[in-house]
Amino acid sequence: MLKGGQLSIILSLLSLSTALAQTTIDAAKITCKQFVLLEVASPENIAIWLSGYYHGKRGSTSIDVEQLRKQAQNVRNYCLYKDKGGTLMEAVEKLMPPGK
Repeated sequence: MLKGGQLSIILSLLSLSTALAQTTIDAAKITCKQFVLLEVASPENIAIWLSGYYHGKRGSTSIDVEQLRKQAQNVRNYCLYKDKGGTLMEAVEKLMPPGK
């Protein structure tokens, strides 16, 4: 049988492991509104992931850091001012057509 102190330690460890659990996000479902309002994750982290995703689709392994910043800002502005109802990936595809 567990004593009160042992039980509280076990409960603390369980809650800690739950707090450290990963969250999985389907990037195709992130809306522009969620991106702009920071509801999903850091916009910088999402921009980096999107850059890797689209560079991978194109077979490109180069990274232009300045271009990454510019593209992330363009996507944010597009989502903020033009298409709050669409998905983030739709915005990226409209702003950065294949081959760019």
